[in-house]
Amino acid sequence: MNRRDALRLLAAVLAGGGAGLVWAGPRVLAVRAWPGKESTRVTIESDAELRFFVSSLANPDRTVVDINNVQADATFQKALETLRNDTGVLSRARIGQYRPDTARLVLELKGRAEAAAFALPPVGPYRHRLVIDLTPVDADDPIASFLSKILEREAQLERAAAEADAAAARAPPVLPPVLPSKPVPAPPPPVATRPPTQRHVKPYVVVLDPGHGGEDPGAVGPGGTYEKDVVLAIAHQTRQLLEQDPRVVVFMTREEDVFIPLADRVRKARSVNADVFISIHADAFTRPDVRGSSVFTLSERGASSTAAKWIADKENQSDLIGGVRLVGRDPMLARMLLEMSQSITNADSLKLGRGLVTELKPVGKMHKGTVEHAGFAVLRAPDIPSALVETAFISNPEEELKLRSAAHQLKLARAIRGGIRRFLATQPMRA
Repeated sequence: MNRRDALRLLAAVLAGGGAGLVWAGPRVLAVRAWPGKESTRVTIESDAELRFFVSSLANPDRTVVDINNVQADATFQKALETLRNDTGVLSRARIGQYRPDTARLVLELKGRAEAAAFALPPVGPYRHRLVIDLTPVDADDPIASFLSKILEREAQLERAAAEADAAAARAPPVLPPVLPSKPVPAPPPPVATRPPTQRHVKPYVVVLDPGHGGEDPGAVGPGGTYEKDVVLAIAHQTRQLLEQDPRVVVFMTREEDVFIPLADRVRKARSVNADVFISIHADAFTRPDVRGSSVFTLSERGASSTAAKWIADKENQSDLIGGVRLVGRDPMLARMLLEMSQSITNADSLKLGRGLVTELKPVGKMHKGTVEHAGFAVLRAPDIPSALVETAFISNPEEELKLRSAAHQLKLARAIRGGIRRFLATQPMRA
């Protein structure tokens, strides 16, 4: 509590004996939790910036957040009851008045976790936010697990190739038919055959990136449909379809309702050596009549249309909505990535985008019948062919209803699968 607030509080006490005293500090408006396998995020929204101190306790494992100038009143208590704590590392949350001017939030954990907290200024529909990220110490590394999956798939492909080579070697040679008028030649002497050499074959790695998630709902349809939910469902169906082909393995940047920063999405794709990166969205526009699917690839020279620029600017604000901790980021590295030459990758991305447009056209109206270009941050991997699919405009009431339909989601997933397969058919198998 600063000096001015303390004097105001003292004056109120002296004037009225404490009766009818109104708390002058920040008030908590909402408390939300976004549990996930990799981490759980707790967000405390307030009408003014919160000052806080975070500590960890063991036996049992707890994260303690002391929040200055805040009262553990009925509003805070009720907001705390809305926490989703059924999954993730968070077990239970409770609040108490630690000191007259300090509320203590205790997050009871299922195991040891590292806690990181940071404040976010107001943005979009949100007021001030205090964000607490809880990362389990013993959480499985999804990148390492996926790389193990790739090795298993490689072994399966190599066994299949060896069996095919062995079967071909055992098969008798097929001789051309002999005309009756010609003498039948003597069969050639047997040729010693060597066992087939083992072929090292790597599967194609496709990364699917469902946009938004967690604190960032993305666009919201007139009926209340969240973009983050629709695109996650489409991505799950697309993965199931793609992995029907044993030559393809799929990694998803998020499998749950959690927020992933844009740069982390690109980092994950590069960590698994992706051959293809597809970001899936369902955007909104200022007019409800705008409709149709779109496919975008990266442009460093400006957007192909005003609408493309508007959509890209909106998607690039995801980090502001979802909340990114900026500590430890290397601006020189970020600048280097942005300035790297992408001419070869951009050409492949355009080829990928054209295949997606071809497959999406039979599903429904296209906003534009060609690949569009804009400066999407999530498409900036310098070595991975990348495209962003806007499946529809969720702001259009008719398209919102379609996007909520599992049958239409499957049609979109088949189209995305088809576009990816068109592109992979032009690429050599990785060895």
